[in-house]
Amino acid sequence: MFDIIGLGYSAVDYLGVVPHMPEMDTKLEIECFTRQGGGVTATAMVAAARLGAATAFVGAVGDDDLGDFTVRELDREGVDTSQVVRVPGASSQFSFIMVHKSTGKRTILWTRSNVPPLDPAALDRDFIASCKVLHIDRHEVGAAIQAAHWAHEAGAIVVMDAGTYAPEVDELLPHADVLITSHAFATDLTGEPDPAQSVRALLMGRRIAGVTCGDKGSWFATRDGDEFRVPAFEVDVVDTTGAGDVFHGAFSFGLARRWNARQCARFASAVAALKCTKLGGRAGIPTYAQTQRFLSSATPE
Repeated sequence: MFDIIGLGYSAVDYLGVVPHMPEMDTKLEIECFTRQGGGVTATAMVAAARLGAATAFVGAVGDDDLGDFTVRELDREGVDTSQVVRVPGASSQFSFIMVHKSTGKRTILWTRSNVPPLDPAALDRDFIASCKVLHIDRHEVGAAIQAAHWAHEAGAIVVMDAGTYAPEVDELLPHADVLITSHAFATDLTGEPDPAQSVRALLMGRRIAGVTCGDKGSWFATRDGDEFRVPAFEVDVVDTTGAGDVFHGAFSFGLARRWNARQCARFASAVAALKCTKLGGRAGIPTYAQTQRFLSSATPE
């Protein structure tokens, strides 16, 4: 039924562009403001959908206006929301994001609010088993483990986006066929700051392991013995918010199309670069055709 099902975190992002990061106990005028849907896996599913994949998001939000906005934005992008759990009386997740005008780098203040962890008992086994790729993050460990079991039984690939390390994810890591982490996560988990070395330690028999390092590019290793780096593409950066989420969504898109690791990584790098040309995690996500045109003319840094 689906190319990719994403299970994990969603949020509403409030983003403001500032001329510089403020000092303590000062005031600073926002130069540009936007509200967009956000969240690690939710944004990844929007990216994959915009590229042309059939996607669904599974997660929990409150029954408030922010929850309404979260679901409405996913629906608008063509992401199936039939398995989103609306928690009565709960306040939905949101983030305040300051974007530095001259660099596009951002500072994120976020909260899960009081939305409880997604109950594994709330999952629909047949629904989860209907995908080619199950895309998970670190925010719903119990539900992700259950979903990964069902996905593997159905022959699907389980992809994990690992951004910030926490000990509770240790039990989830063995279920990931493809593990792509941030540089900080890889360093914390392996003790190795060199991404070329840490990606080897992350592989551990998986199909693919990857470490993303922002504008320095990304490093990958595969079960077949292939090791490579994908440089970042040079673009006029407006905002880096969501770049990693979009990278992961585009990588899962490639896996659903049965591309090899090199094809997936280069394509994902291009999609993430184009995202950075607009404010917010979703506004700049390109279509498949736009990405292919960019790849035909662009060269990595």
